[in-house]
Amino acid sequence: MDEACQNCPDLCEPRTQVVHGYGDVGADFLFVGERPSPAADETGIPFVASPDNADGDAEDGDGSGDGGLRRILERLALCDATSPAERPELENVYVTNLTRCRDPERPPTDEEIGTCEPYLNAEVRMINPEILIPVGQRALAELGAEYTTTPVDELELPDAHATTIRGRGFELVPMLEPAVQTDDQTQAWLEHFASLMASDYRQTKGRRER
Repeated sequence: MDEACQNCPDLCEPRTQVVHGYGDVGADFLFVGERPSPAADETGIPFVASPDNADGDAEDGDGSGDGGLRRILERLALCDATSPAERPELENVYVTNLTRCRDPERPPTDEEIGTCEPYLNAEVRMINPEILIPVGQRALAELGAEYTTTPVDELELPDAHATTIRGRGFELVPMLEPAVQTDDQTQAWLEHFASLMASDYRQTKGRRER
């Protein structure tokens, strides 16, 4: 992965650094957001919360407060609760984004997402997950178009939140951005995903035991 990528000229100046994926490279569960949050731009690790935003509130109005995702993963025993906030220890989870760089003033363009697609594809091939978790509408639309036969206009949040969508080689379990979820929506997603974890989900691809 290129740490000094120059493929999107308009993002090179506003970004602090390129933020590639992070986590367990043998993971069954791959979470994909839209773009790095402010804290991720600072630390280089997706879906981390800044120390002064540990509660995961939206940091700049785009639903990118990511402390909420860590709490969800902790409740599923997929993140060590004692690990540092800036470098969580993830178990069976890998986290990444559609785009690797952040402009604090705007979301990524379709062209920028397309330019970053080879990075995401490389991560998907490397991790070879069983379940893809699109976090937010943009990620759901992009992953749905790539990995399912469901028409994109039928892949809408919040309706798809806490559901399972069968795809080509993967199952998708969409999630609203943690920062905008209600308590009931968080609980619904947790219960749905816990039920999936307890099932024989690995049969979908017949991958060998970890």
